[in-house]
Amino acid sequence: MNWELLARANTHPLRVSILEALQGSPPLSPKVLSIELQAPLGTVNYHVTQLVKSGLVELVRERQVRGATEHFYRATRCEKRTTGLEPATSSLGSSRSTN
Repeated sequence: MNWELLARANTHPLRVSILEALQGSPPLSPKVLSIELQAPLGTVNYHVTQLVKSGLVELVRERQVRGATEHFYRATRCEKRTTGLEPATSSLGSSRSTN
């Protein structure tokens, strides 16, 4: 993994917003992302391309639309690394009763 690319990918606020929008959603196109994030299409397209280069986003499918090709992307699934340690748990916000 190229850690420099990964670090640079996460430094721009729009890239973080793109990753958040793509997490757990169906694949989205830069056009839909630009509307959702209220950012210029060219800017969103550039940042999506950089996220693809960093491996955080992947191209899922393409569709022909009036002589152009629309691309659809999703966030890549990161494998969870296990350390053998259980995460700390808290009873704060728990809806379970301890009576």
